[in-house]
Amino acid sequence: MHSQSSLAPSAARPLLFLASLVLIATTLRAPTASVGAVIQILEQALTLSPAQAGFLTTLPLLAFGILAPIAGRVSRRYGIERTMFLSLAVVAIGVLIRSSGAVLSLYVGTGLVGVGIAVANVLFPGMVKRDFPNKVPTITGICGVFIGLSAAMASAAAIPISEHWGWQGALGVTILFPMSAVLLWMARGEHGAQPISTTSQAAASINVWQSPLAWQVTLFMTINSVLFYVLITWLPTLLTDTGMSAAAAGSLLGFMQLAAIVPGLLLGPLVGRMKDQRAITVMVSLLQVIALTGLLIHPAASPVWVFLFGMCSSCAVLLSFMFMGLRTGGPTEAASLSGMAQCVNFLCSAAGPTVAGWVHGQSNDWSPILETGIGLAIVMGVFGFYAGRDRTLGDGYLG
Repeated sequence: MHSQSSLAPSAARPLLFLASLVLIATTLRAPTASVGAVIQILEQALTLSPAQAGFLTTLPLLAFGILAPIAGRVSRRYGIERTMFLSLAVVAIGVLIRSSGAVLSLYVGTGLVGVGIAVANVLFPGMVKRDFPNKVPTITGICGVFIGLSAAMASAAAIPISEHWGWQGALGVTILFPMSAVLLWMARGEHGAQPISTTSQAAASINVWQSPLAWQVTLFMTINSVLFYVLITWLPTLLTDTGMSAAAAGSLLGFMQLAAIVPGLLLGPLVGRMKDQRAITVMVSLLQVIALTGLLIHPAASPVWVFLFGMCSSCAVLLSFMFMGLRTGGPTEAASLSGMAQCVNFLCSAAGPTVAGWVHGQSNDWSPILETGIGLAIVMGVFGFYAGRDRTLGDGYLG
């Protein structure tokens, strides 16, 4: 039986703990990021409609949303290390299945990838809060660099790999991310440890679903994700419709993912020195408005708009994860907020790519989609302003 103190990183092991978090971070986006780059290839090779192709992005998002509230309860029963280990293994199995070549396997494997990432997504902020309680912004920022880098690699490499080994190879190579995390997790040697424990009775008694601040964090995260998953799915198609080659469009998708590195490098130290995060959440939202407006009215400068959007979207994701630590009183509360936020986040985001594909199929025009995105980015700034205040969930609690 492990005590709570035995789970905290000792002076000799913080690098191992950080390395394991970093490799988990690479698994949170890369296995799904490569799909958007080859979605036109999948449509042609498997005779998929735009809505069916969009569902390849929607399916893991549904898994994220449905399983988010359950992941915390599973970890409390079986231990967070064991649960995380199994979730990484499920991602690896899903990648293998979806790369086998059949249409059914593509969807089944994609669903399993979503199941594994869903659990890892929820547990990740609580682990950061537990293992590095005084360095939440810094550790989240470091992990954000690797989230962006791994997603950029997966997206940018998808088309070149598909030219030699087909779409199966382009999707299958992403197994390197969960397998690396699994191997290091085994070296960490604690995947049977006890779950995150409650740090206080007050934290345990808070129902996050009744906290206004929890909803503000949740909706800030949700709107950003809706915009991100629509673009990561349809950006290559949008760009090729303007005359760009498929290879160049796929490279720009990787460029958008690469932009995520910038917030990861700068955001942690910056947030650590700020009294609150209201100014930065509003700025991020306004820059997303500019990026989407640029894609709408001046697509010739798409590299600029794509990089700007990718940087701001990553910044919003990292802020959302930071809020799960900064706006809570302990790791249990952080895991509860993470479960709520990601449940709403991904259930709403799941509709985005499919609806966008349907709208484009009906209108043969990307303007309505981009115009809606501009409006959503403005609303996101409002929720970000309130989520960025220096408060915790217990302040003004409505329980």
